[in-house]
Amino acid sequence: MSIIIRDLSYIHSDKEKLFQNINATINKGQKVSLVGNNGCGKSTLLRIIAGKLSSTEGDVILEEKPCFVPQHFGQYGDLSIAQVLGIENKLQALHAILKGDTAPQHFESLNEDWDIEERAHAALSFWKIQHLKLSQTMSSLSGGEKTKVFLSGILIHSPQIILLDEPSNHLDLESRNLLYDFIKKSKSTILVVSHDRKLLNLFDTTIELENGNIEVFGGNYDFYFEQKTNARNALEEDIKSKEKALRKAKAVEKEAMERQQKLDARGKKKQEKAGLPTIMMKTLKNNAEKSTSRTKGIHAEKINTISEEVSQLRKELSDSEKMKINLNNSALHKKKILVSAKEINFSYGNRSLWKETLSFIITSGERIVIKGANGSGKTTLIKIILGEFFPCTGTITKAETKAIYIDQDYSLINNRLTVYEQAQKHNHGSLQEHDVKIRLNRFLFSKDCWDKSCGLLSGGERMRLLLCCLTISNQAPDIIVLDEPTNNLDIQNIEILTSAINEYRGTLIVVSHDSQFLEEINIEREIIAQ
Repeated sequence: MSIIIRDLSYIHSDKEKLFQNINATINKGQKVSLVGNNGCGKSTLLRIIAGKLSSTEGDVILEEKPCFVPQHFGQYGDLSIAQVLGIENKLQALHAILKGDTAPQHFESLNEDWDIEERAHAALSFWKIQHLKLSQTMSSLSGGEKTKVFLSGILIHSPQIILLDEPSNHLDLESRNLLYDFIKKSKSTILVVSHDRKLLNLFDTTIELENGNIEVFGGNYDFYFEQKTNARNALEEDIKSKEKALRKAKAVEKEAMERQQKLDARGKKKQEKAGLPTIMMKTLKNNAEKSTSRTKGIHAEKINTISEEVSQLRKELSDSEKMKINLNNSALHKKKILVSAKEINFSYGNRSLWKETLSFIITSGERIVIKGANGSGKTTLIKIILGEFFPCTGTITKAETKAIYIDQDYSLINNRLTVYEQAQKHNHGSLQEHDVKIRLNRFLFSKDCWDKSCGLLSGGERMRLLLCCLTISNQAPDIIVLDEPTNNLDIQNIEILTSAINEYRGTLIVVSHDSQFLEEINIEREIIAQ
């Protein structure tokens, strides 16, 4: 079943235009990824195709209703699993019939789906959440369980068109691998929005939504990235060439003006020696000034033209290339023991969190990933390492360190403050106001953003502001702990975070299921919680 997008436009209620007159066709059985920076309208477009949102103009033509797996932020908390799966009425009808109620409306509602309950349990089992009851509310589930409930709907309804919005968010490695295998084997038409580069490489076509327009790339994400890299390299060469031409034009102007000034000076001396009348001297002087002005104007016009070309080319650079990141180094010497844990465990009630006790040593400068399935206690282990929790058994010793904990929501950012106030909160070195604002500009927060409430920032903006605050702060942390830091970031902001982390020389502890991110930040070893 195909998806046809025809002259589609969407304008926000605040008059912001996300996209206008975009057109695309996704053919039957095609697997397509939709990429673009945060805020460009990817999720909005997906919701319009799913019928959850009305476009401002244009049409979406579908041969059947798609199955939509949305991002979830607690908005489905009051619904039961059966309601989210769209099978509650069928289940109620089935149970009523089995109890002897033969009212026609029950048979109409069930519509010959006699095995609906078995299919639902089989789908939950496939995604390893067979322990859940269909009557449970979504609010009682973990993030990973919520995602897998939505994915279960695909197996129950067997749709020909599938729309996925960040489907690997909150999934552990085992569940991600299940998703990857499902995508590979599926014969359905699939459109996905994701920052998971391993997932994106399973799709044979990439569509980029940028500056309100759509561009189709005939390949997976690696192919798309290569094409964008080639274009960026060509752009950088263009900029270098224009900058070289600008320097040359300025040098030529300087030489020409110096030459003209020398000619004018020699001419003036000759005129004075010749004893020319005053009126003639003034005429010659005016002619010389006009000649100088004309020479200057010709060069100025050329310089202005080249400067404008350089400026336009620089505007085409991505934000990650404009940004300057400089995280200070930790003051701790390499290999100093920061944390030493011996046979520790933690209990909730009478149940031990881990099957086996954990023993490990963390030294200064290490890069460590904490691994484990959803619900295995990774965040609890982080809190023990940071000294917020104490183990119920075993011992743990910690050196005096400065640590910072960064979760997937970047909760260190205070939603009640403005962007500028948040930056000033970390100004321990008494930077002048203009210095703080220069650093905000460096992290892509222009003057228009300084009074913006932090509560209105996107995930990528919160991450950039936090990195900015770290550079403003006088002392770099000895330990940075990242807990699923890429979950709410687009690919460009993941690249920015990766670049910043790779400049940091302190101790890094990460919880993440993003294997490519872990590889790119040079993780050295792992601690497994299970």
